[in-house]
Parts: sequence; C-alpha cells; structure tokens
Amino acid sequence: MSARPNVAAPAMDFTARDLRERLARAAGEALETEYGDHRLNAALVAHMERRALRAAAVLVPVVDRPQGAGIILTTRTASLRTHSGQIALPGGSIDPQDASPEAAALRESQEEIGLDPSYVEPIGRLPRYVTPSGFRIVPVVAIVSPGFTLVPNPAEVDDVFEVPLRFLMSPDNHRAEAREFQGVLRHYFTMPYETRHIWGVTAGILRTLYERLYA
Repeated sequence: MSARPNVAAPAMDFTARDLRERLARAAGEALETEYGDHRLNAALVAHMERRALRAAAVLVPVVDRPQGAGIILTTRTASLRTHSGQIALPGGSIDPQDASPEAAALRESQEEIGLDPSYVEPIGRLPRYVTPSGFRIVPVVAIVSPGFTLVPNPAEVDDVFEVPLRFLMSPDNHRAEAREFQGVLRHYFTMPYETRHIWGVTAGILRTLYERLYA
C-alpha cells in the first residue's frame, strides 16, 4: 500500500469576513468563560470581583483591508490617571447616558481618536475583562470600513496606529511574563510589535480574541 501524500493544512484567513464568521459560530458560547491572562491569575481576578468595579467598554476595531484585516490601537498620554503611556484599545467608562456597552465604545472611540461611528459595525462581544485598576470591561468587536479619518485627542492619545490581525492572532507573537502587583505576582501576555510593547489589559483582551476564535 502506498503512503498517503502529505496534505498541507489550509492557510489561516485573517480577513474581516472570516472574523465575522468565527464570531457568529461562537455566539452560543457563554461569555463568562475565562480566556486570556485571566486564566493565569485566578486569585487576583477573584479578589477584584469582590470589589466595587466601574463598568467600562472598549472597541476592538478590526479594519476591513483587502490585504488582511488590522486592529486600531492607541498610545495613551502620560498624563492620564490610569494606564498612562500604555498601548490601548479605544474606550472608557460606561456613562449613565450610554444605552449599551456598544454605545459607550463607539462614543469613546469618537472622542479619543475621531473614529466616525458611521464606519463602524459592532458584531459581537468578548468575555468581560477585570482590571487591577478597578474596571470591568466589555470588549466590543467591530468591523471598520476603510475611508475613515482619525484625529487623536491630544488630551488622551499620543499616537494611533494599526497592527495586522495576522500578527496579533499568531501565538508565536505572544509572550507570557510576570511582575509583582500590590504584593501579588501577576502573570500576563505581551505582544511586542516593531518598536511598540503591547501588554497588560490590551494584550489580555487580544489574547482572549485569539483563544476564543483562533486557537
């Protein structure tokens, strides 16, 4: 009997259309399931859940590029009270006038980087993310149509840039690290990209996207 020929696995598709399909297939999965660096910090997350946490939302803005999707990220200004100088997804606290986490994420994205909501289509949520700084974040995944113009708000954002989805969803680019936080060793992911260091909450949410849809 002749040996079966080797068949290469199909190449991973990193388009906005494929992301939409993956999220639709995962729609029935419980959003309470733990993903990302939460799985590495069970004690810390349990401690934070007992605290009074502020509700927040971030946009995971996936730009629909023909050559492959990209995710918009920002660099927060050094003068902000929380997560200053870090790379972040656009977003912030959910205000009483916000009808939903989606509404809050869209509003904050427009305020922070000038992203016109008419270019943005929310398509689903990721599991909530609890931060050591006292926030319970709802990540809102959205498809962004090309043609938009971004104008960073200098009071909040130093820089805005785009990272290929292919890079962020490759586990080879995810590094597990640890540091002490308030006397507790916290484990987290980092995703170094060119001269930028993506880590903390942002890397944790992106790792959640990978584990839930691409792993």
